[in-house]
Amino acid sequence: MSVEFIGMIGTHEVSEIHPARGPVVDAEYTLRFARAHEDAGFDRVLIGYGSATPDGAQVAAYVAARTERLGLLVAHRPGFVAPTLAARTFATLDQFSGGRVAVHIISGGRDAEQRRDGDYLGKDDRYARTDEYLEILKRAWTDEEPFGHDGRFYRFEDFHAEVRPQQRPRIPLYFGGSSEAAYAVGGRHADTFALWGEPLAETAEQIASVHRAAKAAGRTEPPGISVSFRPILGATEEQAWERAHRILDTIRAHGPAGSFTSSRWGREALGSPTTGGTEPQNIGSQRLLAAAARGELHDRALWTATAAATGAAGNSTALVGTPETVAKALLDYVDIGVTTLLIRGYDPLDDAVGYGRELLPLVRQELAHRAGGGAA
Repeated sequence: MSVEFIGMIGTHEVSEIHPARGPVVDAEYTLRFARAHEDAGFDRVLIGYGSATPDGAQVAAYVAARTERLGLLVAHRPGFVAPTLAARTFATLDQFSGGRVAVHIISGGRDAEQRRDGDYLGKDDRYARTDEYLEILKRAWTDEEPFGHDGRFYRFEDFHAEVRPQQRPRIPLYFGGSSEAAYAVGGRHADTFALWGEPLAETAEQIASVHRAAKAAGRTEPPGISVSFRPILGATEEQAWERAHRILDTIRAHGPAGSFTSSRWGREALGSPTTGGTEPQNIGSQRLLAAAARGELHDRALWTATAAATGAAGNSTALVGTPETVAKALLDYVDIGVTTLLIRGYDPLDDAVGYGRELLPLVRQELAHRAGGGAA
């Protein structure tokens, strides 16, 4: 089997351990960051969403025009533009990029963040709106004849888009969440359902929940599963753990809200968890904090101390060890049904280069060995 690798890019240099520097939109850095992922062999890069961040579709268009094969996963929140407009925006981008676009749907995990863009719906209503939104989006990409819609959140007549995605039948949809409402909507619509990096047993439970929701929605094939991690590598186990604790000390020195603080990139790109000193509203962050409360080290290499230190701000659990150890840990998740691995580092650009040199080849080599009939 093949496994998709996704990285994450931003428009300026910043992370939990690096204060932001340079302009918010640094074109040279953005391109260098994207090309580092392309050269490293990543399949896609995630471009995040936040109420204060640069527009992801325009970032994707800039990167697409200056790279050759790198896929672009654009985070998108339903509710701020009409689904008919979003359909044309992403179809146009897919055409100009040569069919390299995917869309990551975020219903919104924190009320305060949603209200910055003028969205005052509660969580349940946001998921209901997302469900309706995705039905329209998919029809806009695939229906040959004009159609109308009269629903709870959207109403229009005689819609037909001249621009269609280059990809057929449509642009792939990724979807994130850990609540029952998320399972239901993502299970119905997602091509890939995205989870944060929990221990193996809990991840398997979530995969089963997604599969049950997909079956309940009448799907014969369940969506793929993405899991996100922050690998911390070292030439030896000792060096990897020394680096991990240096990172943790820096995060703690910056405070629990120190995750990409200048732009809220890390906290909001995948669903708006929390700020320092408050209980996160979204279930995904609550689950990471619960795992951290049970212990710092889980399974082969999963380390939760970074999640605890940031208040589970975004995908914040690490895999720590040599490239061989972390590759085996990633394969442990593949063995329970994961099809996509989203990895990003605390030294974002340098880590992307390192993953391409030391980590991705090991995982792909083992998968190729298995496909050829070799033992694990």
